[in-house]
Amino acid sequence: MPTRRQVLRLLADGLDYEQAGKRLGILAGQAFLIATGLPADGGDTLTTGEQHRPGMPQTSTQHLVNPAADNPAGKVAVRDWLKNRAHGDPQMQRAAHSRDT
Repeated sequence: MPTRRQVLRLLADGLDYEQAGKRLGILAGQAFLIATGLPADGGDTLTTGEQHRPGMPQTSTQHLVNPAADNPAGKVAVRDWLKNRAHGDPQMQRAAHSRDT
């Protein structure tokens, strides 16, 4: 797990949370949590001290919370694997041949 120092160093080098997270192998919201000690969902009311802690951006952090979903079924390798599994399954073959397409 990356340290607060590592995240803050990357931010000081000009990276944003998405870039810092990728560099450290973690999600952007996790990088934010490590750097600030606060969740990125913005659900809490921040004190003045929290608003000015190191690593705290002046803009919304909501976009750091839910990264885009990755649907593996859209990948060629996964579709090929599924196709091979279906073709190698006698029960699936019988079911496919019994259907009128």
